[in-house]
Amino acid sequence: MMMPLTDLLLTPDAMSAVDRAAAASGIDSYGLMEKAGQAVAAVALRHFPGAVRYAVLCGPGNNGGDGYVAARALKQAGADVRLFHLGDPQRLKGDATSAFADCPVEGKTIDDFIPLAGDVVIDAIFGAGLSRPVPDDVAAVIARVAAADIPVISVDLPSGLDGRSGQVLGAAFHAARTVTFMTRKPGHLLLPGRDLCGELEVFDIGIPDRIVRAHADRSLGENKPAQWQAAIPSAGVETHKYKRGHLIVFSGGPNATGAARMSAMAGLKVGAGLVTIASPPEALDVNAGLLTAIMLHSIGDEASLLEWLADKRLSTFILGPGFGAGEKARQFCLALVNRHLVLDADGITSFRDEPQRLFDAFAEGPTRLVLTPHEGEFSRLFPDIAADETLSKVDKARAAATRAHAAIIYKGADTVIAAPDGRALINANAPPWLATAGSGDVLAGIVGGLMAQGAPAFEAAAAGVWLHGLAGQHAGKGLTAEDLVAAVKPL
Repeated sequence: MMMPLTDLLLTPDAMSAVDRAAAASGIDSYGLMEKAGQAVAAVALRHFPGAVRYAVLCGPGNNGGDGYVAARALKQAGADVRLFHLGDPQRLKGDATSAFADCPVEGKTIDDFIPLAGDVVIDAIFGAGLSRPVPDDVAAVIARVAAADIPVISVDLPSGLDGRSGQVLGAAFHAARTVTFMTRKPGHLLLPGRDLCGELEVFDIGIPDRIVRAHADRSLGENKPAQWQAAIPSAGVETHKYKRGHLIVFSGGPNATGAARMSAMAGLKVGAGLVTIASPPEALDVNAGLLTAIMLHSIGDEASLLEWLADKRLSTFILGPGFGAGEKARQFCLALVNRHLVLDADGITSFRDEPQRLFDAFAEGPTRLVLTPHEGEFSRLFPDIAADETLSKVDKARAAATRAHAAIIYKGADTVIAAPDGRALINANAPPWLATAGSGDVLAGIVGGLMAQGAPAFEAAAAGVWLHGLAGQHAGKGLTAEDLVAAVKPL
């Protein structure tokens, strides 16, 4: 299925290539800049009509050109506009030169800008193309604006943000609104970029869809149902519980059974036909007293697990929630190399000293393993990838997925889901109150429940993350893991 244009994410380099291709096709590039600047002015007038003055900060490139057009449009609308430029505008090139020449507002240097009460700042300094720390004079302006607590409208991306990674390059504006064009950049969704953009508006300035798609990374997008829904099995009238798969969740000892039960219930609610908790003998009584629709099976050691695995209907397992880290977890995991496995929490930590042993075990055949690391767990499994500051979170998740031959759920407020073949999705529907004890156990259960029904690893991971976020929205602020499980719904 073709990804909707609204879901595509273009890196800054790709967007530059789109601009060049549009110009090469005969499209008036200055006309595109005119539309972009007019859109910025319209946003300013629509959302901040009471501004005492609009302070337009223009940089030395095309982002600054958009700012000059916006300043002219605001002046023509009768607004009080003040213009401040970085560097010598006489040295502008290309369309930015024309935009400056057409702007009737006389400018001053950016060092002269002193924020005043009632100002609205239009940040057209750098946009998404910045790849090095902002210069000191821009950092000083950013600090003055923050201290004055006045609203900022950023053009394309708040200046100081890396459009590829969403990371701050020295200092960055915290915008109330950001106006971008054609498609979003990864930095609009990855943190802290997402927070610093404020409300994001995407304007179509007239570049043909075919040109945008020709330069887009089609394997990267926002995590939405359109990306994976066709691969998630749906229940038909002839469906019965045995056709909907059997999910097994390993329980910890008698004092650590709750996490497994939450995973199991989430798997059941998302549609798995049968769910069993594989419990150590000493925890059977605790689990039995708290289970109803979920079945229970005693598994004490590797030998009993291997005997049980003679039943080929047992296809999907979750190992980690409350299980305990160590040799037993490693043994159980490696016994499951021919099955589908969601490895979470203690299961991940158990391989911190020998991650390659895990990766090698699942290296052959289709992707059967889903790993769900948060930041710390990711660093334990992939220390070199985690330490590479040149990589964005998307880059890191992709590299990890390739190395591990696994679908990676690199958790966080900006969770990234990646596949070994390079596909990656950035999730943006998770509310902040999902950061609570047991939330990850519920996520593992959702993903396992989808895999049990036959969903491929990457699609199950992506759908699971999205459904987890949706459940968090429905459960509301102050949720507990129990509330979250209750809010889980199948597709």
